[in-house]
Amino acid sequence: MIIGYARVSTVDQSLDMQLDSLQEYRCDEIFQEKISGAKDDRPELMQALRMARAGDTFVVYKLDRLARSTKRLIEIADILREKEVEFVSIQDKIDTGTAAGKAMFGMLSVLAEFERDIIRERTMAGLKAARARGRKGGRPKVNQQKLNQAVALYHSKRMTVKEISDATGVSSATLYRAVRAEFQH
Repeated sequence: MIIGYARVSTVDQSLDMQLDSLQEYRCDEIFQEKISGAKDDRPELMQALRMARAGDTFVVYKLDRLARSTKRLIEIADILREKEVEFVSIQDKIDTGTAAGKAMFGMLSVLAEFERDIIRERTMAGLKAARARGRKGGRPKVNQQKLNQAVALYHSKRMTVKEISDATGVSSATLYRAVRAEFQH
């Protein structure tokens, strides 16, 4: 079975060009949706992936119709590979049914891993530079005196939580956590 998937980002955009290409490719079933590619929760895409079986071919007009990030593209490609489903991107001329297509997709996978490694290295270098300047990561410590004052004001019921937060600088979440902790002890 040849399964097609078409997507545009907004309801104002037209799927016509993609649908024409997918029909010309002779897709047996075409799933279509008008939703941002940045969203991971795309019902039609999930249904198309669930429908795919070993020996099927999954076809898109262009790679960016399938995913907005290399990471997400590789995740979808892995799903297809595990299911033994071939992948075709018409405009990008990628077809994993050919040796060249498999190689191209393999290179995308390597590039995605490289991208993740670079991001990790930059993050570690940034943290190291911040520590060298005396900065520490994580949340700042709560001023215990202000927290005690905020809890006392909360129990006095003279101020709203927002007023307490504004007056003491203690966030409402921290205040509620402290009050909850009192009842647990």
